[in-house]
Amino acid sequence: MGFEVRVDKDVCISSGKCVADAPAAFRFDDDEIAEPAAGVSALSDDHLVEIARSCPSGAIQVFDQGAEVALD
Repeated sequence: MGFEVRVDKDVCISSGKCVADAPAAFRFDDDEIAEPAAGVSALSDDHLVEIARSCPSGAIQVFDQGAEVALD
């Protein structure tokens, strides 16, 4: 089973970087806050970590079997 990804909606600044970098994996909700989309499961674990690291607000969190993956 691959990594799980979550977006902290209180931290997201709607920059759109994740949506631009992986449009099948992230989308904007009705409030223009990023959220994982159905395609997120198709991304490799390394790609998920790369996208999370590039989030300007740090809103994307990656988990491996329930434990948060360190992004630094």
